[in-house]
Amino acid sequence: METFDTDKEITWCPGCGNFAILKAMKKAFTSQGLAPKDLLLVAGIGQAGKTPHYIQGNLLHGLHGRALAMATGAKIANHNLNIVVNSGDGDCYGEGGNHFLAAIRRNVDLTLLVHNNQVYGLTKGQASPTSPLGMKTKLQAHGTTSPPFNPIAMALTAGAGFVAKGFSGNLDQLSGLIVAAMSYKGFAMIDILQPCVSFNKINTHLWYKERVFDLVQQGHDVTNFQRALALSLMDEEKIPTGIIYKKKKSCFHEKLAVLKHMPLVEYPFAKGQIGDILSQA
Repeated sequence: METFDTDKEITWCPGCGNFAILKAMKKAFTSQGLAPKDLLLVAGIGQAGKTPHYIQGNLLHGLHGRALAMATGAKIANHNLNIVVNSGDGDCYGEGGNHFLAAIRRNVDLTLLVHNNQVYGLTKGQASPTSPLGMKTKLQAHGTTSPPFNPIAMALTAGAGFVAKGFSGNLDQLSGLIVAAMSYKGFAMIDILQPCVSFNKINTHLWYKERVFDLVQQGHDVTNFQRALALSLMDEEKIPTGIIYKKKKSCFHEKLAVLKHMPLVEYPFAKGQIGDILSQA
């Protein structure tokens, strides 16, 4: 069976959490019996956006913050595609914030993996939407003045049906979360905590290890919305990981009559009809 490995040089810094996320993705894909041809990997700009370049498969790489917009278009065109989106905390929650909300509200059937290192790693470490309040960077020399964006709470209140948080330091849990997210029919997001060894000296691998805990061990009910919301608002000294909330919902393509019959790409091209429309414009 063809593997997901490539011979391309990986340019992340040694110790970057992206290495573990990449390994977890390959493990998750392989465990499902998928081949490279079975996946469409979509990415924006950033260190997280490089991830699909290091995986054998189909890649769509676009502009900063636009990964979800491209993935939405691909899914509308062919809802049989198995789509996984790789984005960073800046790429997704900053530049791509409105696309993030739109994809949740539409419930587009895709899997979103957000590599959250709480800084902009590609552009040398300025604060991102998830940076801690007061964090000092080369650009924010006196510390950030805005409170951090809470992606889990936002996703829950916006109506996401599958919301999870992972940690790059727990490979088995993370690969299992990716499998669960890909198996979910609808918009599934995993906010993945990862260290940036070059520019974030606060949220290190050890810092996370001392704080994360597995919800499975707590007997968490993933269908309990109020409990899920409470977990999303916990103090950062205790960070829950695992599936935080899961609810069955109708996918975007299931709500449209024209897509229920067949994928859009399988419809015949009505060249004459399009010509008539254009002639009247």
